[in-house]
Amino acid sequence: MSTDFTLHAKGREDTGKGASRRLRRLAGEIPAIVYGGKKAPAQISLTQKDIAKALENEAFYSHIISLDIDGKSEDVIIKDLQRHPAKAYVMHMDFFRVSKTTKLQTRAPLHFINEEECVGVKLGGGLIAHSMTDIEISCLPKDLPEYIEVDMAEVELGATVHLSDIKLPKGVESVALSHGDDHDLPVAAVNKPKAVEEISDEAPETPDAPESESGSDGEEEASEE
Repeated sequence: MSTDFTLHAKGREDTGKGASRRLRRLAGEIPAIVYGGKKAPAQISLTQKDIAKALENEAFYSHIISLDIDGKSEDVIIKDLQRHPAKAYVMHMDFFRVSKTTKLQTRAPLHFINEEECVGVKLGGGLIAHSMTDIEISCLPKDLPEYIEVDMAEVELGATVHLSDIKLPKGVESVALSHGDDHDLPVAAVNKPKAVEEISDEAPETPDAPESESGSDGEEEASEE
């Protein structure tokens, strides 16, 4: 089980909304909780700048993290992350303890590759639409992937890529597919481009007006006179 990320945290006893606000504003720290396993949940705090730097790396979201809490290290993954709705800074984090021998469930990001070489795009002029950006997986910590690739090279125009079409790494399972075939959700599709209506430069022809019967009768009467 590899741990490429290390975070330093300290335990905290002062909890509640007011305490969390003071922690963020005055101490430059982020409140968090660690739970899972046989241990009781632990309230902790982390330095904002350390979290901001770590979040710049996509792998941080789906990697095993070595969390040092007051000198004691635990292996965890990010389970939840709450951001400010307007300013987007991190307000709170949830960490889940992991064990080498126990499967975990988490979300792994999807990387779509060969989109420019996609058959449906190059030959059919299609447009690729993504239905998902990550999927929920189950695996042992040692098998946790940084991301999962979705190869779009051979996808034809009008075709859809489903969960069952993704080649998962060894030891990794899709949580959705474990519930049955009716959970085989769409991941991406190559859609046909919207038809562009052609505007004709020629004005529509106006049908010839029918001859007036009264007018022809009048001409006949005039000729008879």
